[in-house]
Parts: sequence; C-alpha cells; structure tokens
Amino acid sequence: MKHPIRILGSALALSAIVLTAMVANAHGNVTPQSVDTRGLPVLGDKWRDENPYRGHALAQKIGASAYGQNCARCHGLDAVSGGIAPDLRQLDRDCTGMKNAAKKAACFKEMDAYFLTSVRTGKVRNGAVYMPPFEGVFNQEAMWAIKSYLETRREAN
Repeated sequence: MKHPIRILGSALALSAIVLTAMVANAHGNVTPQSVDTRGLPVLGDKWRDENPYRGHALAQKIGASAYGQNCARCHGLDAVSGGIAPDLRQLDRDCTGMKNAAKKAACFKEMDAYFLTSVRTGKVRNGAVYMPPFEGVFNQEAMWAIKSYLETRREAN
C-alpha cells in the first residue's frame, strides 16, 4: 500500500501541472483579427495619450467589431466579464462620479494612458501572460476605436 503522503504529493503535483497548463493556454492559439480603420482620422506615428475618438460614432462601431473579434474571448461579450479578465465597463469608474471638471478630465486622460499602455504591452506577471501585447498587431486607430466602444459600455457609479 502506498503512503497517503505520497499519494497526496502526487495529486498536488499533477494539479499544479494541470493548472499551469491552463494558465499558459488561457489565450489559446488564437490569431488576432485585423481591424479595418478606414474612415477614421489617421493619427500618425506619435502615440496619443488621450482618446482622440471619444464620442466618435464610426470609431465606436469599428471598436465594437474589433472588441468582439479580439477581446470578448477574455473580457466577455459586450464587455460584460465572466470573471476571466477585468470587466472593462468599469475601466473609468473612478472618474465618472467626479464633480470637479478639471479633475474628471485629468482622470479620464490618465485612464486613457493606462488603457493604451495595457493594450500595447499586454499584462505579464511572474512570467505568466494574462493579456498578450497588441502593439504591432493593432494600429493606434484600432486601439482608440476599441476604447471609444468601451466608453459606450461604461457603467456609472
């Protein structure tokens, strides 16, 4: 008869291997879909630190399609997270309730910069990729179009 400690140790080791494989394959072997940004004002090579398409109807439409094809798998359909990744409807939640207009604008600008950095560079902690980087996959116009769409999904405080 095997020792219960050995059995428990083997079970824990197997569980760790399975969990590691699940995390490593969370995004699967998925090819990001290209985003057609024709019709949007071209932003050029200099990265903006604030969403230039805020309230832009075409950007919101393009962003909705791009989000559905590239982001919904982890962040949920219509930006309603199922718990795998953050609920992006709440991305700007700290800003929405601010009464001071200057502070509110500064908050939104800061959150825009955070969003763009997150999309460009992805999210990696302790060597685990939680979100792949999209710089080189999406252009700046596509990233801001997605942000514009997310702003239509924003949940107020």
